[in-house]
Amino acid sequence: MKKLTKKEEEIMNLFWDKGAMFVKELLEHYEEPKPHFNTLSTMVRTLETNGYVAHKAYGNSYQYYPVVTREEYAGSSFKGIISSYFNNSYLSAVSALVKEEKITVDELKELIEQIEKGNN
Repeated sequence: MKKLTKKEEEIMNLFWDKGAMFVKELLEHYEEPKPHFNTLSTMVRTLETNGYVAHKAYGNSYQYYPVVTREEYAGSSFKGIISSYFNNSYLSAVSALVKEEKITVDELKELIEQIEKGNN
């Protein structure tokens, strides 16, 4: 799954939060200065080309809706980070979190206990 740009992720968050929308409706959720309609429309079509949204035709208008869930995207992004920065090693990623004191050893032990309980 291709990584979203910051602007694309902003659009996808609107689709994930609000559901299906026409580009005109999507534009209404932006604060000033709003992006130009054509710019937003182009970005939504790019998201469709990349498989993130699809559309339903209503005459000459298209209502777009997400086909990738937020969870699916987050999971693929996490996999990409692990692949790019930790040589596909989840152990290295967790080790880095512990070394940088982003997670304590006690929290890690608690997480292991929760996982073990969930697998029984």
